[in-house]
Amino acid sequence: MSNTAKPIEKKFKLWINIVSIAIPVVVALLFGIRIPNVEALTFLPPIYASINGITAVLLLAALWAIKNKKVALHENLMKTAVACSLIFLLMYVAYHMTSDPTPFGGEGSIKSLYYFILISHIVLSIIVIPLVLHSYVRAYLSDFAAHKKIVKYAYPVWLYVATTGVIVYVMISPYYI
Repeated sequence: MSNTAKPIEKKFKLWINIVSIAIPVVVALLFGIRIPNVEALTFLPPIYASINGITAVLLLAALWAIKNKKVALHENLMKTAVACSLIFLLMYVAYHMTSDPTPFGGEGSIKSLYYFILISHIVLSIIVIPLVLHSYVRAYLSDFAAHKKIVKYAYPVWLYVATTGVIVYVMISPYYI
């Protein structure tokens, strides 16, 4: 990487750090806020679960594209996956600001499995933010060696988060009011 890229790299790193901290903090704070006199947006969970599923498919297609040296297709698929993740986040927050939490009604080992998947999904959804942003910026700056190093971790974590988002929805959907 050239010396001229260093200041922009530092600027990106600062913003990635800010965004990576701000998103989980803001989401956590918004969970405590209920918009008064607003009808619950109960139609959103199947939509944002579907968006998670679409994100997983996009990630798989993007992997196929880059392995087949279809760089432009890979880039477009990854941009679409990022956009889907942002749309998911907005819908997820909107739902939780208008609806009470849904308790999981399963019992026994299925309950343990549900909470294992849910907790790992939540933790990794926080961890994946800086991983995705750093890998995206490395590709944007054409530092493909660094991009590949980060993607080794970012990709499987992001795919896990997208996939388990669908699984969590399927497991809890019978208990929605």
